[in-house]
Amino acid sequence: MDYTYKTSSVCATEIRFHIEGNVITNIQFIGGCNGNLKAIAKLLEGCTVQEIEEKLAGNTCGRRPTSCADQLAKAVREAYDTINAA
Repeated sequence: MDYTYKTSSVCATEIRFHIEGNVITNIQFIGGCNGNLKAIAKLLEGCTVQEIEEKLAGNTCGRRPTSCADQLAKAVREAYDTINAA
C-alpha cells in the first residue's frame, strides 16, 4: 500500500512510501534537505517499521522537537497501525 504522511514542524512537507506488512520501501521526502533525505531513504529501504523506529524516533533537528527522520518514524508507525486496525 502506498502511504502519504503530512509532516509537522520540519522542512519536508510530506513523506511518501510503500508499506507491505511491516516492510517499508520507496521512501520519498517532499521538500527538506534533498541530499540527506535521499541518503536516509536509501539506507532504510527494506527496513521494518520497528527497525526504522529504533533508529530514528526522537531524533531532533536544531532547536526543533522533531526532525524529518523522526517524522519518518512517526509516519511508518501511523501507516502500520492504520493498516492493522482495518
